Amino acid sequence: MKWIGSFVLALALTLAGCDLHVYRTDLTPPSEPRGLYTRTGDRQLELNWLSNPEPDVAGYNVFVSSSYNGRYDLIGSTAGTRFVDLDARNGTTYYYAVSAYDYAGNESELSRDVIYDTPRPEGCGVQLFDYRSRPNVAGYDFSTYTVGPYNDRYTDVFFENYNGSYYLNVWEDSDIQDMGYTTSLSEIGYAPEGGWSPTKDARIIPGHTYVVWTCDNHYAKLRVVSVSGTRVVFDWAYQLQSGNPRLRPLVGTNGRLPELGDGALRRSATASVREQ
Repeated sequence: MKWIGSFVLALALTLAGCDLHVYRTDLTPPSEPRGLYTRTGDRQLELNWLSNPEPDVAGYNVFVSSSYNGRYDLIGSTAGTRFVDLDARNGTTYYYAVSAYDYAGNESELSRDVIYDTPRPEGCGVQLFDYRSRPNVAGYDFSTYTVGPYNDRYTDVFFENYNGSYYLNVWEDSDIQDMGYTTSLSEIGYAPEGGWSPTKDARIIPGHTYVVWTCDNHYAKLRVVSVSGTRVVFDWAYQLQSGNPRLRPLVGTNGRLPELGDGALRRSATASVREQ
């Protein structure tokens, strides 16, 4: 009988000092990656996720799409749980998914988390001067990333030294809110829905981050680095998509972007500054 022959052969090999190894092909793929989230950058997006539990995971593939239900294209691979998309364009929304693969070449399904992000411009070290003493360099226009006159039509925020108290001012058709102390600009991820300053200004405190809702329906944030009697220095970020309140997008739940506004100008002719 065949089994007797196999037994005799195995016994002979064992007596001869040979070890028997049974090799099985690994056909089980890893589980799909979980815990995806993004960090917004200027012309780049950082994607992070949790490490897979399987011990034989060799790496991860990263995919991108222009819509949640669209086609996802492979843009890179990594052995770790972090990937930076350096080809992202400011003002464009990207959807991401990640798969895991093992040493046998098995690949998981795409991650189920709905992850989308919109890179936006940012800058650091902007200096504004008091609008009374140096009016031509007192204001900032987030849309053009430029310092200019405080009373220019496109100025979004300007600096004021009022009897030794320092303020960031906006115009009547704009809004500003102090979001409190932050260790970095990235801590504020979403523009608030309410709580805007009724006086159209905010007391300047170094280390605090402020959100500005501009007259043309865009959101920006700035973090004060330092302030003195003559100038304020801040870092900033600006959302290019009109009406999009995400300044560092959060993990989504259904793949839909917030409803965007029509971008209509809210500019009025008067400013809210203290009486001189």
